[in-house]
Amino acid sequence: MTESKIVSLEELHRLLAQHRERGRRVVLANGCFDLLHVGHVRYLEAAKREGDLLVVGVNSDASVATLKGSGQPLLPAAARAQLVAALAAVDYVVIFDSPTVAGLIEALRPDVHAKGTDYTPETVPEREAVRAVGGQVTIVGDPKQHSTRDLLATVRERFRR
Repeated sequence: MTESKIVSLEELHRLLAQHRERGRRVVLANGCFDLLHVGHVRYLEAAKREGDLLVVGVNSDASVATLKGSGQPLLPAAARAQLVAALAAVDYVVIFDSPTVAGLIEALRPDVHAKGTDYTPETVPEREAVRAVGGQVTIVGDPKQHSTRDLLATVRERFRR
């Protein structure tokens, strides 16, 4: 079941058209999700509350390396997508290959684009793309007190020999 949530962009277009015919509101969230942690879970659960259907864009390996630098991602995109898809709040996962999710917003035209609390509506990089498709930006999740970068630093420190 988890793997059936991971779809291509073409398949996602078809599925979302069916959901929209039924009047369902589509929410798009995105991220790298390299080492899933509680902040990710809270972000995605809060994003789901913004609509009827939660689509999560997972950055490709190349885009994570561009965003985060050498040594990341730790997990390949397929594994990160499967972890995200296993969460109950998530309806569909699509892997995308750019540093921002603007192209995915243009392609999918979500009703809502949900970003974490490390952003404000004014600092969301894709805010203009969201407005251009008639959507709205929402900031969701708990305060940004969790990060993969901090988790990795803790592991390195505790297990340094």
